[in-house]
Amino acid sequence: MKYFELQHTDLNVSQIALGCMRISEMQLEEVETLIEKALSLGINFFDHADIYGNGKCEELFGQALAKHPEWRDQMIIQTKCGIVRKQRYDFSKEHILSCVNESLKRLQVDYIDIVLLHRPDALCDPEEVAQAFNQLIDEGKVRYIGVSNHTPGEIELLQSYLADPLIINQLQLSIVHSYLIDSSITLNMSTPYSIERSAGVLDYCRLKKITIQPWSPLQATREEGSFIDNPHYEELNKVLDRLAKKYLVNKSAIAIAWLLRHPAHMQPIVGTTSIQHLQELAEASKVTLTRQEWYDLYLASGKILP
Repeated sequence: MKYFELQHTDLNVSQIALGCMRISEMQLEEVETLIEKALSLGINFFDHADIYGNGKCEELFGQALAKHPEWRDQMIIQTKCGIVRKQRYDFSKEHILSCVNESLKRLQVDYIDIVLLHRPDALCDPEEVAQAFNQLIDEGKVRYIGVSNHTPGEIELLQSYLADPLIINQLQLSIVHSYLIDSSITLNMSTPYSIERSAGVLDYCRLKKITIQPWSPLQATREEGSFIDNPHYEELNKVLDRLAKKYLVNKSAIAIAWLLRHPAHMQPIVGTTSIQHLQELAEASKVTLTRQEWYDLYLASGKILP
């Protein structure tokens, strides 16, 4: 596994992070095995959110940590807050403080390395957010802060009130779901891919040294699920298969390597609960696609070049 230093921090993180959204249906022993396998593969970054499994994911993870306290020093734990399921988004000071304190209890840790605001709250008061984050950092409960699914304008507004830099923006991105990339390639063209859906967030994050964490890196659409071995993406799978054979990995690893090849130094979040699949995905860290191979995959997904 390769590592890099997160900008604005002293954290040396694995190129690939393990997303823990789906562990709520696992047994504690299975969660222990998954964490142990991730650490043995060199994955030291674990992504949570307070709403995953309605808190059960953090709870199970915390129980595993309680049985293996030596693991805490080997890992970087990230969680998210701000979504009140099926009701609202909530960036009030009271809600942020409550969510983080509850996450600390469920995870059974003294501090959380990184806390992200999950989805933009239309009623966000940036001064109130700053008060919450400043308090959490001053109390030693949170080390670093960031956002998820936020636009450049939303980040700028928040940052203008914050004492500490926002270091992460977690965004959906895959070879197929590539809106962050499409519009810049097809600027000023009349194709559907030239429609600006990303608000220029990719270049903005690079300028501000904010690390992008792609989520759902193997997903085509919510309805179609993964594009791996999906008959709707036959040409893409042919190219994935060709490159997988060349680099002696599986197709999923090539799809992750496509993200890692981007010079933005992204950190994909892989959400598998399968030991075998996790091992296969971790292989992406040893693959460096050529520029032509990156474009071959992009075009095979149905995109066009002007």
